[in-house]
Amino acid sequence: MSEAVQAGYAPPTRPDQPAPGRRRLRWLVAATAAWAVLLAGLTWWSVRHDPPTVKEQRSLDQAGPVVDRALGRLTAAVGRDGVPALLPDRIERGCRITPLDDGAELERGVAVVLAGDDVRQLLQRVADRLPPDWRAGVSAFDGEPRLRADAGEFVTVEGRSAGPGRVVLTATTGCRPVGAGYQPPAADAAAETAEAGRAVGRWGGAGGPVQVLAAPCPGGGTARTARAETAGGPAGSPLAAAFPGAADGSLVLRDSAEEYALRGSFAVLAERVDGRVRVAVTSPCPA
Repeated sequence: MSEAVQAGYAPPTRPDQPAPGRRRLRWLVAATAAWAVLLAGLTWWSVRHDPPTVKEQRSLDQAGPVVDRALGRLTAAVGRDGVPALLPDRIERGCRITPLDDGAELERGVAVVLAGDDVRQLLQRVADRLPPDWRAGVSAFDGEPRLRADAGEFVTVEGRSAGPGRVVLTATTGCRPVGAGYQPPAADAAAETAEAGRAVGRWGGAGGPVQVLAAPCPGGGTARTARAETAGGPAGSPLAAAFPGAADGSLVLRDSAEEYALRGSFAVLAERVDGRVRVAVTSPCPA
């Protein structure tokens, strides 16, 4: 039998020899798998060893001072239009930075009580007093006024209503690597602490330790809030009674059985919550 191959036909493949198309497919699958393994390895190494290359990756300890400075500017922007009180910082852990690493988000805030109920007007005044490069503005969100601004370094500033005559202003880092962790600024708040402790004593209830919160002011100095809480106290006692003579030369914004707020030598906010009296004594940044 002749071994010649008829024109137009491929030579037969022996049973022990894979077809050329199958060989190419196997090589392609193997190369793709190797590339995927290499890429995953490089990603793992980069995430754990390479320094940050974009601002979003700056760690919480690097972004924390930006938040602190933003909070000081916010207390200054409130001016005498409201009574500000620094709020305890909040750190939410477990957010995802990459598929391989989690992080944390820092939020600091200041509560503001105003004389009337026009929250939008206060937010607009605060926005007008913030630095131009923050691009602050007030718009409607779900029918409620909302202040938004950019404090730089990807720190977001927001302001929203917290009820009739109340506003909360916040500065937030977004999800960041934890790094060395956030260290809140310290300050000597002896005068504010003494005033808060004296008020708690006048309401007749022993309280826990006084919490001190601080934020640097734009022109130097520090905003300081001392927060304290009674263990109880007479339900009918007027809150203003704990601040005798405080109204002299001061601006009283609220005075009711449940809430008292004034701007004087200190910004004072007292309120009844769940049978207790909470007081915050603040020295805000100058306007």
